[in-house]
Amino acid sequence: MKKPLLALTVLSLSLSSIAIPTQAVAGLPFSIGGEELPSLAPMLEKITPAVVSIAVEGTQVSKQQIPDQFRFFFGPNFPSEQLQERPFKGLGSGVIIDAQKGHVVTNYHVINGAEKIRVKLRDGREYNAELIGGDKMSDVALLKLEKSKNLTEIKIADSDQLKVGDFTVAIGNPFGLGQTVTSGIVSALGRSGLNLENFENFIQTDAAINSGNSGGALVNLKGELIGINTAILGPNGGNVGIGFAIPSNMMTNLTNQILEFGEVKRGMLGVQGGEVTSELAEALGYESSKGAFVSQVVPDSAADKAGLEAGDVIVSINGKKINTFSELRAKVATLGAGKTVTLGVVRDGDTKSFKVTLGEQKDVKTSADKMHEGLSGAELTNTNPSDKVQGVKVTSVKAGSKAESYQLQTDDIIIGVNRKRVKNLGEFRSVIEKQPGVLALNIQRGDRSIYLVIR
Repeated sequence: MKKPLLALTVLSLSLSSIAIPTQAVAGLPFSIGGEELPSLAPMLEKITPAVVSIAVEGTQVSKQQIPDQFRFFFGPNFPSEQLQERPFKGLGSGVIIDAQKGHVVTNYHVINGAEKIRVKLRDGREYNAELIGGDKMSDVALLKLEKSKNLTEIKIADSDQLKVGDFTVAIGNPFGLGQTVTSGIVSALGRSGLNLENFENFIQTDAAINSGNSGGALVNLKGELIGINTAILGPNGGNVGIGFAIPSNMMTNLTNQILEFGEVKRGMLGVQGGEVTSELAEALGYESSKGAFVSQVVPDSAADKAGLEAGDVIVSINGKKINTFSELRAKVATLGAGKTVTLGVVRDGDTKSFKVTLGEQKDVKTSADKMHEGLSGAELTNTNPSDKVQGVKVTSVKAGSKAESYQLQTDDIIIGVNRKRVKNLGEFRSVIEKQPGVLALNIQRGDRSIYLVIR
C-alpha cells in the first residue's frame, strides 16, 4: 500500500476543477443542565463582515516547445518555442484592515497576474478592486475597493504575543463555497523551510483550512487578526490539520511600507549564517539549540557598523526571541529599511545587546501599470538617499508601451506631479489617486528639467 503524498499547497483556488467533499452536520444542544454552552457566535457576528471573497481573472502566458520535426518542415528560422496565452479564473479570500479607505489585505499569489479583481462582502455587496502594491517574496498584497462605503474592519493583534496552544479561528472562502469558519489552536510558531516563499515565519495551526482560504483571516478568541492564511500541508491539497498563516505583525510592517513608499523597502542586516545545531552549540559552549548563528558579517553593513562579529548567536529582536536563522531573516526583511532594532546576542557565553539601524536591499522595483494607464510599460523605484535628486526613478520602459509613446525614458527621475513635489513612490501614488486624470510630470533628465503630459 502506497503512502499518501504530502504536498505544500498555496490556498488560492483555480476554478478549472473543484472537488467538494460531502460532510455530515451533527446537531448540538444549546444548553446542558439549564446552563448555556459557550459559543463563538457573538464574536464572529462582529468580525465576519471584515472577511471577503476575492474572484480574479487574467491571462497566463506560457512557453510551448515546438517539436523538431515541425521546425525542420518550416525551415531553420522557425522558432523553437512559442508563447501561448490562456485565460484563467481564481478564487481566494481577503481581510478588510481599513474600512474608511477600503483597504483589503490578501496573499500575493491570489492576485498575481490578475487583470480584473472583484471583491464580494458577506452581505452580498460586490466591488471592483485595484492593486495598491504587493510583495511576492513574503506573499502579501494590498488592495483598494472602488467606491466602497459602510465597511467593517478587523482589529489587528500583536502576533508576537502568541503562544503554542492559544485558540485560533480561521475564516475564508474554501472551495468557493462561501464564508466558512473553523477553529483550532496554534500548533507551532516561527515555521520556515517549507519551500513556499522566500521569507517564512509562519504560524502553524490545526484549524481546518482548504483551497480558497488564501488571504483569509486567522483570529484569536477576541476576534483580533493574528495572521493571514496562506498554505496547507496535505495530500492533494486537502486539509490534514497542518495550515500556515503569515503573522499579523509581519503583514502590518509590509502594508505600512507599501502605503508609505509605494513598495516594500526590505531591511538588510548584513550577516550570513545558519541554524544552531547541537554540535555547534556544544562547540561554542552555548547551552541552547535556538537562535541564529552568524558565520560571516558583511563589511560596511548594518551589522558590521553595529559591532556584530562572526561566531555570535542572535537570540532576540526587540526583546522577542529568535529560534532560527530563517526567522531572523524574515523579520529583518519585513521590518523595513531604516528601522533601528535591538538585537540580543550571545558571544563567548555572555549575553550582549546591540542597536542596529537596518540597511536596504537594492533593486526593489514596482510596475507602474496599475498606477495610471499612460504609465503602462514603465518600471519604477525610489532614488537612493545619497542621490542628489530625490524622486521616483524610471528603471525601464518597455518597447512599444504607452509609457514609451509618451516619451518616458529609462533613468528619468520624476520629481513632481501636477505641480506637487514628490520624493518617493508613496507620494507619487498618493497624488495620482487624488488626481487620476491627466498627469503633468516634472522630470529630471540628466542636467535638464522637462515636463511630460500623460493622458
